[in-house]
Amino acid sequence: MAPASHSAAQDPRRNRQAWSVLIVSTLAFTVCFMVWMMFGIIGIPIKKMLDLNATQFGLLTAMPVLTGSLVRVPLGIWTDKYGGRIVMAVLMAITVPAIWVMGYASEYWHFLVIGLFVGLAGGAFSVGTPYVARWFPRHRQGTAMGVYGAGNSGAAVNKFVAPVILVAFGWAAVPHVYAAIMLGALLLFWFFSHSDPSHLVASNISFTDQLKALKDPRVLKYCQYYSIVFGGYVALSLWMVQYYVGEYGLDIRVAALLAACFSLPGGVLRAIGGVLSDRYGAHSVTWWVMWVSWICLFLLSYPQTAFTIQTVNGPSTFHIGLNVYVFTAVMAVLGVAWAFGKASVFKYISDDYPGNIGAISGIVGLAGGMGGFILPIMFGALMDWTGIRSSAFMLMYGVVWVSLIWMYWTEVRRTDVMTGQGVAAATPAAR
Repeated sequence: MAPASHSAAQDPRRNRQAWSVLIVSTLAFTVCFMVWMMFGIIGIPIKKMLDLNATQFGLLTAMPVLTGSLVRVPLGIWTDKYGGRIVMAVLMAITVPAIWVMGYASEYWHFLVIGLFVGLAGGAFSVGTPYVARWFPRHRQGTAMGVYGAGNSGAAVNKFVAPVILVAFGWAAVPHVYAAIMLGALLLFWFFSHSDPSHLVASNISFTDQLKALKDPRVLKYCQYYSIVFGGYVALSLWMVQYYVGEYGLDIRVAALLAACFSLPGGVLRAIGGVLSDRYGAHSVTWWVMWVSWICLFLLSYPQTAFTIQTVNGPSTFHIGLNVYVFTAVMAVLGVAWAFGKASVFKYISDDYPGNIGAISGIVGLAGGMGGFILPIMFGALMDWTGIRSSAFMLMYGVVWVSLIWMYWTEVRRTDVMTGQGVAAATPAAR
């Protein structure tokens, strides 16, 4: 792969192509993410129709996330080899029939199987990330990837669009409308995107060669970070509408609107995270993201609690718990933090692996996507087991602890085993 040169970046024609690629790729990714999150809305009436428990609902919502995660590594590698334009176009075209057929499903296994094919749309991230990055000089790649990653806001768009269609025409109309939207996005992408042969990885680099980076402990660490900021984002985007309905007794349209207060900043502000990562470095942004996440998840984990104490005037009952307004505000802060974190993790990748962005982003994206697949199932299982809805946040709180500890010992402070003296290492070089 030949990185964009300074002179190329100054060429007006190439600059127009770069911005055209970025705009239509971001639009395509937004639609793909909207489709990927579809079960977060239509899953609620399907759950009622099929009489599903929380674990079955978690599996239903997570099924598209599974395939969208598993295909990320090969898609990233194919992007390096064949180019993002053709890979993205083929991927979007394949999903259109599957989305349409979803409207005719009637059994639980129908939804699970079709969901696997619809989930291919989620693989668009590991295609577009290296595709758009290579159109920009290195000092602007964090910003470019952040803008593209703002397509995560498709999760919020889904919460605005799907409930309206569902209430007006029934849940089966949602996949039909989404199939038409995907087809339109595909046409726009094809006519306004471009290809550059210099962006391709040499054809003599094999699949195995691309995956050798898995031996690098830094890649595993970035996978852990991304399983929180992206995997957690996907999982909660799928989970929050039914959480609002169950916990606060809200109508599905109001629940979706409030849930968008988490999904929207968690997607749109990723671009700002890219700018901050370019300016302050991936480490600094990620470190603060983890601490903000830890505080928010601590507050969200506390279940609605009523307790009675004996006073001199008799028993007094107190209630502790977040009301719907405070809960939504804390979720919004968490969404902003994870938006920045998603961008900063990929800034790590563009800094450390400039010639192998596709494969590494595919691997890290796979880890994040698998987090988005496993977490909703665990949310459901925990709720069935404990009966506590906030157990989902308790689980995420524990996962963030792991990343904070790992980050501290590998980036913030390294320990000299021979002397036992700590060495400050809060710079990217300490990774």
